[in-house]
Amino acid sequence: MREPVSLVVITKNAAPALEKCLAQAAWVDEIVVVDSGSTDTTLAIASAYKAKVIHQDWLGFGPQKQFAVQAACHDWVLCLDADEWLSEELSCEIKRLLENPPGFAYRFARSNKFMGRFLKHGEGYPDYSLRLFHRAHARWSDDIVHETVLTQAEVHTLPGDLMHESGEDLALYLSKQNRYTSLQAEMLFRRGKHVGITKLVLSPLLRFLKFYFFRQGFRDGLPGLVHISIGCFNSYMKYAKLIELHRIGNRS
Repeated sequence: MREPVSLVVITKNAAPALEKCLAQAAWVDEIVVVDSGSTDTTLAIASAYKAKVIHQDWLGFGPQKQFAVQAACHDWVLCLDADEWLSEELSCEIKRLLENPPGFAYRFARSNKFMGRFLKHGEGYPDYSLRLFHRAHARWSDDIVHETVLTQAEVHTLPGDLMHESGEDLALYLSKQNRYTSLQAEMLFRRGKHVGITKLVLSPLLRFLKFYFFRQGFRDGLPGLVHISIGCFNSYMKYAKLIELHRIGNRS
């Protein structure tokens, strides 16, 4: 007999992607959607899949996802973003695993779609993500951005891909990355982190060498090059914004 599992998803105006996310995991025992104020058809889509819909004002990515985990009825939780969906292989592997799980935490590769192509190299793949766990043995971090699952349990890897298809154009993607780097800089500032010009310059350079050459991002063609270049620029801007925060703080 399979262990019951809850799918948990956080949303806000996620209608364009949500239906595929829920449809590909319709076999789960419960769907929990925690929404922070959608004005599109997100809630109608969730209701069509008989999801338990809960409103929660935005807490930050980590706390919002942990709120959703705690709202689930079952201890086994599968945490997906609204713009992610399970490949057929991964869906079968999760169902098979839950018949007799040997551990409490499972990760799988995430394939990111960028500029019309699912990336298979570089920074965009395998992008391992821990998304299936027993909530008595793992939890989401309190990070407001770039949140992670924290666990003392051994993390196992499942075959199959988690597909990430945001549908964003470059302008929207860059706007989101600008917001994320600001949040990261603010988080580092609150933790008392300092960086200098060496970190500012070397971090994006080493990142490019790692993902474009050693992780063979060049094999993803132009989308791979653009994706990695933006990641390197994000690294630069995160530290530039952190330096700016410290200078503003020193003047006040």
